[in-house]
Amino acid sequence: MGLRKDIWRVGIVSSPLQHILTQGTLEGLPVVWTPPMRRFCFRADPFGLWRDGRLHVFVEDYDYRVRIGSIDVFIYDEALRLLEQRKVLQTPWHLSYPYVFEAEGQTWMLPEAFRSGRLTLYRCKHFPDQWEEASVIDLGDDIAIDATPFFHDGLWWLFYVPARCRAAPVGELHLAYAPSLSGPWQRHHANPVRLDSASTRPGGTPCVLDGKVVLPVQDCTQTYGGAIRPLTFDTLTPDRVVTHAGAPIGRPASYAPYTEGMHTLAGVGPVTLIDAKYTDLSAYGIGLQAWREVRQFSSRLFFHNKRQ
Repeated sequence: MGLRKDIWRVGIVSSPLQHILTQGTLEGLPVVWTPPMRRFCFRADPFGLWRDGRLHVFVEDYDYRVRIGSIDVFIYDEALRLLEQRKVLQTPWHLSYPYVFEAEGQTWMLPEAFRSGRLTLYRCKHFPDQWEEASVIDLGDDIAIDATPFFHDGLWWLFYVPARCRAAPVGELHLAYAPSLSGPWQRHHANPVRLDSASTRPGGTPCVLDGKVVLPVQDCTQTYGGAIRPLTFDTLTPDRVVTHAGAPIGRPASYAPYTEGMHTLAGVGPVTLIDAKYTDLSAYGIGLQAWREVRQFSSRLFFHNKRQ
């Protein structure tokens, strides 16, 4: 992690996802931001569900001091007034991208947890803050980043980036499909189905627009999470995949200072969840990085001396 830190903040936009994708910009749409954060922490990757007239916004909660994310939920009433915040999922490894959805009579969460070495699907025991491991999605030797499930034309589809590709100069979009959430999952024979840095990493909830699946994807050509583009699947079958990407979704200048990137666009009925960032280069951040590097050096020196 460099000296300049990405600081993300989550917003609730009063507009359906399909409308934003059609007009190609967030300009002129009301937004409610989640509360201010602790120093050198951020909230990102928002996904949500409405339940009993309340909007539940699930987010990654990240602290640069420990470098491990966990999952929180923010609960809003119908007027988008914040009611409460809770911690809902925490593990020894980093968690992010808490993709929540309802299917097969259950509520599910599929968070990114590639450092665990597997892709774990969670089932909700008590909404919204009690979750249990339901199954592990087997993708062979692929460990998925930002895995995004979507049911379409009688199949479950999974859009993802393999963990081995996350730092590559050119992004890779991979697909898998299955008859049910429990599998068996089959990786698409055409993987990677798309290669570039501008439109391959999933960044939100897929939807159907004009009869075609549209997936929000990240544009990482200039910076990580620089923008969101709509990726349209002109053909999506187990035999063939054809895609084309649209222009980046416009962001208002009124989001300042959070105008340096956006990497999630998640529809939740009449509202859409976003995250936007600015980058922070401060004396505190430089000191934090220096302290971490000194600690790592001291730890390596300690173990080296023990082996002597």
